[in-house]
Amino acid sequence: MSNKLKKGPLQVLFWIALIVIWQLVSLVYGPEILPGPIYTAKGGYELLMDGTLLQYIGISAYRVLFGWTLGSLVAVPIGIIIGKVGFIRTFAEPFLNFIRFIPPIAFITLFLVWFGIGETSKVMLIMYATFFIVILNTFTGVLSVEEDKIRSARSMGASEWQIVVHVIIPATVPYIFTGIRLAMGTSFMAIIGAEMIASNEGVGYLIWNSRLFFRTDWIFVGLICLGLMGFLTDRAVGLLGRRLLARYGVVSTTSLKR
Repeated sequence: MSNKLKKGPLQVLFWIALIVIWQLVSLVYGPEILPGPIYTAKGGYELLMDGTLLQYIGISAYRVLFGWTLGSLVAVPIGIIIGKVGFIRTFAEPFLNFIRFIPPIAFITLFLVWFGIGETSKVMLIMYATFFIVILNTFTGVLSVEEDKIRSARSMGASEWQIVVHVIIPATVPYIFTGIRLAMGTSFMAIIGAEMIASNEGVGYLIWNSRLFFRTDWIFVGLICLGLMGFLTDRAVGLLGRRLLARYGVVSTTSLKR
């Protein structure tokens, strides 16, 4: 408790100092180049009053959460199968290690051709951004399961299905959860790229479209909204994981004590 009491004021002082520095630097370069916190707050209030900001945040959040959820649900069982079946892993692992180095933004044009300019292409792009990260973490978790545990389960008469359900999956849950959290950050990067190139709504569209009006304050508003969306989503996922999956060894980074 005492550590938390000490950290609280220090964190507040850090953010106050950061805002003050931001304001001082903006005075040097001017609000057209680097809008200060006051100028940015006015721009945010303007967007908030006409309903644009909340609408764009809601649209981007929906796209990210939908694609991220679908990608995770598909990736987890595939990752378990790849990790469990050596024959499949022999062919799948080189392919996964090849394609994971191709960023989701590189597929935007292809996805627009394949799935159109509607919501499907954006959701599929986020699924792609999520899919391979979760798969790699999942089958890495499967491979990390101690062979002695599997042998012990077999010696007690457990079937392969029971071994997967009662030994492999519980031991792999922390890896799966880590992959899901990492994929969330990649999903935000993917949707911003997609909204900048092929959308007329969303936070990415707001950032990209603001350049036409030279509204750098709106760009900063979009960046701050992205940071807050990612931060709050990650904290919510971490809290949910800590509450529901603690018995599998999942902990939130905020709960770690030094």
